[in-house]
Amino acid sequence: MKAEAWIFIICTIFLVIVTPSYWLATDNSRTGGDWTGTAALTMTGLLTLMVSVYLGFHARTMAPRPEDRKDAEIADGAGELGFFPPYSWWPLWCGATLAVCVLGVVFGWWLFIIGAVFGAIALSGWIFEYYRGVHAH
Repeated sequence: MKAEAWIFIICTIFLVIVTPSYWLATDNSRTGGDWTGTAALTMTGLLTLMVSVYLGFHARTMAPRPEDRKDAEIADGAGELGFFPPYSWWPLWCGATLAVCVLGVVFGWWLFIIGAVFGAIALSGWIFEYYRGVHAH
């Protein structure tokens, strides 16, 4: 995690340098700078700082990974990487019902309610897909 922490630290340093530069570059005598862009860059800098602090603390407490060691071989990273779910149709139906809900806000609340009902069914199917059927365990 040290490499990931350094990536976010570099992004934080970049944003700390760019934010006041942006504010000064957009400054004119009437408005006093672009507050929207400056606020967005400030919040982005704070978010990258938060992630870099989190990754830095966890890098200290974790056992070193092969990616963090300079003397590591490619074979050191071999082994089981984790559980990867097989194909699933449920995300498609969840996305489709979300689209129906958004269209329901535009066209009428009755369509939103229909989308929400089907969305609850689709989300339940996605959550419980490993409890029944072919992929049950």
